[in-house]
Amino acid sequence: MRTLITCAAAVLIGQSALADAPKVVTDFGPVHSLVSMVMGDLGAPEVLLPMGGNAHDFQLRPSQAQSLAAADLIIWVGPEMTPWLGRAMDGLGKGEGLALLDAPGTLTRSFAETAEMAEGDADEHKGHDHADEAKDEHAEEHEHSHDGVDPHAWLNPQNAQIWLGLIAEALAAADPAQAAVYRANAVAAQAKVDGIEAEARAMLAPVEGKAFATNHAAYGYFVDHFGLKFAGSLRESDAAASGAAHIAALQKTLQEDGVVCLFPEANHSAESVAQMAEATGVRIGAPLDPEGTAIAPGADLYGALLLGLAKSLADCMVAQ
Repeated sequence: MRTLITCAAAVLIGQSALADAPKVVTDFGPVHSLVSMVMGDLGAPEVLLPMGGNAHDFQLRPSQAQSLAAADLIIWVGPEMTPWLGRAMDGLGKGEGLALLDAPGTLTRSFAETAEMAEGDADEHKGHDHADEAKDEHAEEHEHSHDGVDPHAWLNPQNAQIWLGLIAEALAAADPAQAAVYRANAVAAQAKVDGIEAEARAMLAPVEGKAFATNHAAYGYFVDHFGLKFAGSLRESDAAASGAAHIAALQKTLQEDGVVCLFPEANHSAESVAQMAEATGVRIGAPLDPEGTAIAPGADLYGALLLGLAKSLADCMVAQ
């Protein structure tokens, strides 16, 4: 009987902690994963973008707008990645929330740096603190055009480490009674990300010096962090197809510079990738999923995303 009473009490305590936890809303899978790791058993953050959704262009359902209005804390990359959320927050008077891309310590890079990397200037470009750089005032209007700051910053696991600490402090401020738990969870999550990074680096070791190209210019952070050789992308913008001059230049690069693989991307048409591969003879790799659109949301998504990228790259580039 005492055992039953003890178990029942533990359940009630757990339910009470969950009920008292801040209501947290996140924009999409990678951020939701990091927040889930920090909240642990104390609460379950909500993610607005469903699996397979377009992070750059999404319409909130009425129930999601209600959740957003009731949120104690909104954690997101920022309007550069999910402009629809920025507009919704403005309409609800919710302020900026915790916009991770603009948070102190976040390492950022520009799309121009990724383009230059494809031209062989990778060693000259390192991340810098976005807090020291003026934010693009028109980022939301551009709908994630490939000008200015590249928002795919979660693809550098160093940023994930920084963000886990920032998320813990934001949660501690919203829920001081559980501050120690959030901070401990963040430390444990940072150690987990360390292990994931090491595993990804081991997977990528055999592709050192082998060049690849992608459908979409989203991989600058990943390429830079892991020291990969990037040849360029078919699409320079999410809004429109690239011009004929860009496509011709990339085709020449793929034919003449020993590019091993060309990768399509989840949630993007593979037609142009297939056409380029046929024209150049470059091998097509498995679709890359930099936003985790095909991965079930939760604490494990971030690790699955990084390791999935590493595996797809390695599987194609080391194939005979």
